[in-house]
This record gives sequence, structure tokens and C-alpha cells, in this order.
Amino acid sequence: MDTNVKAIELKDLWKRYKNSGDERARERLVVAYSPLVKYVAGRMGSNLPGHVDEADLISYGLTGLISAIERFDLSREIKFETYAITRIRGAIIDELRTLDWVPRSVRARAREIERANQRLEAKLQRVPSEEELAEELDIWLLVGSLAIKVSETKTVNRSYLVDPKGRIAAKYDKVHLFDVNLPSGECYRESNTVAGGERASVADLPWGRVGLTICYDLRFPQLYRALARGGASFLTVPSAFTETTGKAHWHVLLRARAIENGAFVIAPAQGGLHANGRRTYGHSLIVSPWGEVIAEAGTEPGIVMADIDPRESAEARARIPSLQHDRSFAVP
Repeated sequence: MDTNVKAIELKDLWKRYKNSGDERARERLVVAYSPLVKYVAGRMGSNLPGHVDEADLISYGLTGLISAIERFDLSREIKFETYAITRIRGAIIDELRTLDWVPRSVRARAREIERANQRLEAKLQRVPSEEELAEELDIWLLVGSLAIKVSETKTVNRSYLVDPKGRIAAKYDKVHLFDVNLPSGECYRESNTVAGGERASVADLPWGRVGLTICYDLRFPQLYRALARGGASFLTVPSAFTETTGKAHWHVLLRARAIENGAFVIAPAQGGLHANGRRTYGHSLIVSPWGEVIAEAGTEPGIVMADIDPRESAEARARIPSLQHDRSFAVP
């Protein structure tokens, strides 16, 4: 409660609002008790993912406060603050449950991307390429992976890194091909139509070196070790893990690659039901060098963002200097 509003004034405001429905009295009550909303939002926000915007929680909580003021019975032997906190918390929880929740900052960034796309489409009279969009937004853009034809019968699964000038800064052809028979009855033979790559790929960004990988590569730690030893402190893993293998292994493998190499792992992932009936797991992740999941999406289309401090990679590698301890050994 706002200490600037004396108890006697509050009693008068309550009386005016409850007896005559005075809207100005209600507005002053909202202002007087608004610190309760900030208190509840702060407490709840500390237990939610880092990308949750406290300003959004406060907005939801204000709805609960207004409802509490409108519904509160002055004759009840209960402090209004106790009643209001319950209503505020409930309003925040209800909103988080019903919304496909996206942080305010992410929504703003998504709108910026959409506006840039519309500007370019109007200017070019066609759908802009990834390179053109990267240049328009002045960002580094990872194009997950594309099927690039390399022969009459085969493609490669290729990832591109585009710089802020729209130039291709690096490309990588997936080395490891997904040929498996799953217990669920699913059968995949990527090698029937895709040729495996033969080279690892790194690129220098303004904030550090990045190593490119794709999907099934995630199961081959030696590739990530080589990238880390080549100076990469960021590892990208655009993927389309199946729902079956994703549920079992996606999180643990990404965290393991981050921990083993003291590197940030950035893994955009397809999710949902595809036209051919295949289901993919989704759950795009950003993982810190210490193995903490710092951003995660679900299975629906969306955007995740995280603040990254490149120094965390060096700090993790200093704490556990395993990159310096690799040794060759005889194989039985």
C-alpha cells in the first residue's frame, strides 16, 4: 500500500467507491495498492525463466488488483492486502496458462523482422532471400539447413551463415547421415538421397568464433571437440529431431556438448507434424557453457532470445580445463 495515502483517506475512498461506485475513488485505490502488484510480480518472476518480462507480469497482476477492489467485501474480517495478493497471483497464473507466452522484447523483435520483410518484398516485388533480410536487419543469420543438389541423385544438407552485409560468411555440409530403424517402427535412410560432408566449418563473429553442425551430428562428440579445439566458443545445431528421439535425448545431448567443450550451444529445431506424417520434437534451446538451459521454445512456431556474455566460455574452460587434457590412446 502507498504510505502517502493515509489510513483515514483509504477508508474514505473505500466508502465512496462501495457506496456510490465512484470511479475516481476506484482509480485512487488502484494507485494506492499498486505496489502489491509489483511485489507479487517480482516474487513470481524470480521463479520463472529469465526471458519472462516483469512488466508483462505487472500488467496481468493489475487486472487481478482491479478485480480484487471490485469484489472485496468490506464487512469480511480479512485484510484487503491478503485478499488482493491472492487475486493478483491468480490473474498472473491464469494469463501465463492461457497465452502462448512470448516476452515483450521478443514480440518487438519479431515485429521488426516482419516489417523488414514487408519493406523488402514491396521494394523487390518478390520474397526476399535470407541474405537480403540479414543485410536489411544488420544481423548475422544462420540458415538452418537446405537441401542443395550436388549430383543427379544426391543433395547435401547444407547450413549457411550470412553476415550483416548479406554475404555468405561460412557454409557447412552435414557430415553424419541419419540411417536408423527406431523401435517405434520409424525407418530413416538419409544416405539414399543425401551425400555426407567431409569438412568441419568455423567462422569468426564480432564476439567470438562459431562452429557449424547440423542435427544428427549432435551424437558425435568428436566433431564438437574438434570445433572447440579450433577456437569455437559458440556451436550451432539446427535440427529436426524426431519426436521419439527428441524426448529421450535432445536436452541431455545439447547440454553435454556445451559442458564438454565449455561453449554456448544454439540449437533451433523444427517441431510438430509434417506433411509426410513425420513428427519432430521442437524445443529450440540455447545452452550456456556450464550446461544451463537459458532459453527454450516449445513445439509451436516461435522465437526465443537470450543475453549471452562471451566471457562465460573462457570462464567455464578455466574452471574445467578439459580441452587442455586430451590425450591419444591405444585402441584394443
